[in-house]
Amino acid sequence: MKEVQADVAPLSVQSGQLSGTSFLDLFALTKPRLNLLVVATSAAGYYMGAAGTVAVLPMFRAVVGTALVAAGAATLNQLYERDTDALMGRTRLRPLPGGRVSPHDALIFGAILAASGLLALAFANVLATVLALTTLVVYLGIYTPMKRRSPGATLVGAVPGALPPLIGWAASTGSASFGGWTLFAIVFLWQIPHFMAIAWMFREDYRKAGFPMLPVVEPSGARAGRQALMYSAALLPASLLPTATGVSGWGYFWAALVLGVAMVVLAARFSSRRTDTSARALFYGSITYLPLIWIAMILDLS
Repeated sequence: MKEVQADVAPLSVQSGQLSGTSFLDLFALTKPRLNLLVVATSAAGYYMGAAGTVAVLPMFRAVVGTALVAAGAATLNQLYERDTDALMGRTRLRPLPGGRVSPHDALIFGAILAASGLLALAFANVLATVLALTTLVVYLGIYTPMKRRSPGATLVGAVPGALPPLIGWAASTGSASFGGWTLFAIVFLWQIPHFMAIAWMFREDYRKAGFPMLPVVEPSGARAGRQALMYSAALLPASLLPTATGVSGWGYFWAALVLGVAMVVLAARFSSRRTDTSARALFYGSITYLPLIWIAMILDLS
């Protein structure tokens, strides 16, 4: 029996059959926690772009399509980075560096997810599909290889990260009007302090893997702190734009103002005193900020 088992397992991987791979490992490749953010922001974008009653089925199709594209991008990103993931403590147990999913299976799975997502969005409109395709191209074709070369990759990576609410808006309205771009701006600016906190907390991991994140190329963290503060400060007025453009009302305005000030305070603390404690506070503050601001915006529309 032992000889038969040893022969069968490699065949299931080498043949590229996804049936030989654990569902949970395939699911992990999609970065489900990150994809939950994609679902939430694309749904919020669709909801806020809708005039009158929201059509449930088209909204569901648009959100699922965006999530599938993001899941495919995450899978293909991990395929590209499987060697560097193996060098970092927080990623070395992922399915690809852990050897639980073959590169061939990951390629097939990621391609199927991305193609399915684009197809689902094609039922919405061309603009939403083009924006989703742009997400794939920028994330995989520019950001992923750039991560190994320049700390500027963080800004590039924030572009596909901020596109889901605009995709939802475009799927709902058929246009990329200014209201949709305000949602894009909020998520884009929010990502920088969020990423700077992560880069500081895991700077040793990034150094081992050879990623030139700001806390790696400048160990003092001064530039990382300045960027966190600068983008948090820019986020504050940007988060008030939905009221100015009529996307949301004054209830949202005051909630966004309070949340924005809190982000600036946390970023200022991290900028002045770069410690794991201040970075962790900024990280948790950032992951609290985004869902609360979407909730405030949606409730203000109800």
